[in-house]
This record gives sequence, C-alpha cells and structure tokens, in this order.
Amino acid sequence: MHIGCPTEIKPQEFRVGLTPNAAREAVANGHKVTMQSGAGIGSGFSDDDYRAAGAAIADSAEEVFATAEMIVKVKEPQAPERRMLREGQILFTYLHLAPDPAQTEDLVNSGATCIAYETVTDRNGGLPLLAPMSEVAGRLAPQVGAWTLQKANGGRGVLLGGVPGVGPANVVVIGGGVVGTQAAKIAAGMGARVTVLDKSLPRMRYLDDVYGREFRTVYSSVGATADAVAQADLVIGAVLVPGAAAPKLVTREQLSTMKPGAAIVDVAIDQGGCFETSKATTHEDPIYEVDGIMHYCVANMPGAVARTSTLALGNATMPFVLAIADKGWKQACLDDAHLAEGLNVHQGLITNLAVGEGLGREAISAQEALRR
Repeated sequence: MHIGCPTEIKPQEFRVGLTPNAAREAVANGHKVTMQSGAGIGSGFSDDDYRAAGAAIADSAEEVFATAEMIVKVKEPQAPERRMLREGQILFTYLHLAPDPAQTEDLVNSGATCIAYETVTDRNGGLPLLAPMSEVAGRLAPQVGAWTLQKANGGRGVLLGGVPGVGPANVVVIGGGVVGTQAAKIAAGMGARVTVLDKSLPRMRYLDDVYGREFRTVYSSVGATADAVAQADLVIGAVLVPGAAAPKLVTREQLSTMKPGAAIVDVAIDQGGCFETSKATTHEDPIYEVDGIMHYCVANMPGAVARTSTLALGNATMPFVLAIADKGWKQACLDDAHLAEGLNVHQGLITNLAVGEGLGREAISAQEALRR
C-alpha cells in the first residue's frame, strides 16, 4: 500500500502522523511511504531522517493526497485537506466528529473510508490510540492551569502548591479516567489540594487504593459538582464519552459561584467540552474570560510537547497502520473488531452510532458497514 503523511496545518500543531521508525517499519513490510517535506520538523525529525528510513519526500500536500492510498495524520483534516480526499481513499487520524458537523459532511461527501483513532477500542474496553494523548493532555492540564492562574494572565494569582504558611490551591478534576488520573497525579505532585469527581464506584475504589494519600475522590452528582466548583481555584474537565459529544457538567450560571479569577482547563474540548462556556482555542491565543473566570480550551494540547506526543502516538498507532496496509482496511477490521470500532465514515455513510447520535444524523454500525 502507498501510505502518505502530510504536514499538519491546524494552527500551532507540531506533531506528525508517522515517525521515521514507523516509516521504516512500513517500508520493511513492503509498503511505500511518502512524507510531505517538512512534516516532521515540529517534532524534531528532518526530511533526511525519513529518507534514511526509506520514505519518499513530496514537495506538497497535494502530491501526498493525490498519490497515497492511505493518509495518516494526527489532527482532523482541515477544510483544504478534506477537499483533497477522494472516493476509496483511507484516512486514519483523530476525527472527533460529534461536535463538528462541517467536517462530517465533507468526509461523507468525499467517499473516503475514515477510521478515527479516538474510537478504536481494546479488549479491556479502553481506547488505546486516545490513551497516549490523554496521558499527555492530563499531565499538561495542571501545568497550563497553573500558568492560567497567574495574575498576568488574568487569574487569581494563586500558586498551585502554596508556600509555608500559605495554603495550596484547590484543584477539582471532573472525571477519573486516563486524563483525570494523570491530571490529579501531577496537580498533587505540584502540592495542590486535589479532589477527583467520578460516577464509577469501582474506579473511585481503584483511585483510592492507589492514590488515597495523594488526592481524595468524591462521587459525582449535580450537587457535589456544584459544591466542588464553588471552592476551586482550578477546575480540570476530563470527561469523555467515546465518539459522542462531551456532557456539559458545569453551567454558565455556576461560574457566578466560583472565585473571581479561578481557572478552567477543558481537556474535553475536542469533543465539544464539558463546560457550557467552553469554546475551542489555539496555542496562539489559548485563554479567554467569561464572567471573571479564565478558560483554557486549547483543542490540541499535546501539540505543545510535540516530540513526546509524536513518539507516544506513533508507538500506539504503528501496529494498526501496518495491519491496514498489510491487509487492506476491510480485512483488517474484519480480523480485529476493536479496529472496526474506529470506522466512522465509509462510502458516504456515518458508520459510528455515537457519532450519528451526537450529530442528530442517520448512522449505521461499523459491523453493518463491514457486511455490505
């Protein structure tokens, strides 16, 4: 198979879809790899690194899209990229379609087969291609939250860990999954007083057993969330419903109960965000204020640490890239029901029920699509 990897064009996105090591593996398996010139520079990989791995270098994205049978990316295709997709082509990347009707419409109209990293599953019910970036984003969240809290950025001027004689900041993490656990660990390590809200009793037992001395857990309810948010200096939103839009767990009305200059970091913004007042921002202009509360809602947080993120993502995606290239997308999905869960769009149809529900559009299951 001919695999193509273009340069990411989303603002301040420095990651790349294929590492030189992944390109080398694909070439060793008999496939052709074409990289757009400069695609890896933001992650510290030169064109010569890819040439040494056996990849060809194309001057433009147009050349990559025109010749490759499978496009491997990091972020969802932007409008100019969507116009270059063609019928029968495979797109393998993060999509986050539920909050993005314009992208969905373009992908449906393209006739391409689109497999989303974020809905591929594993035998334990996890999300193996989302987990590495969730770990990165979770670990970044307290770091950017602490920065947002600085007075120069509009925040309360509170140091997360406090100092002797002055108490630490109150950090509330909504969601105890991969993102929430990583965020809580780092915030606690920075010296903050941390509370994690979650609805899963087994998950809270696990967190209490493993991290009981580092942070506390509270069962998530409307009342408990409202109380915790009112006392927080920093709130980190870390809730995910695979494939679907994130639930709105904090309303605009609740902002009035928060401390002036408190900060919100919405890690779920890729799926629409879990705060009613969330809107996607970029690394160029990451913060905005609503009713005196500072919001950090960058939609590609891991792009800030591009090299770490690219290497972590590449470790996770490489086996799936090779399976699709070796077998073709359909056989690979038939052989691996977990990869099939990543099928979001095929031949003009939405093929993920959660995506369809989130958009209010007709959809079929991936299994039904495979039977056609």
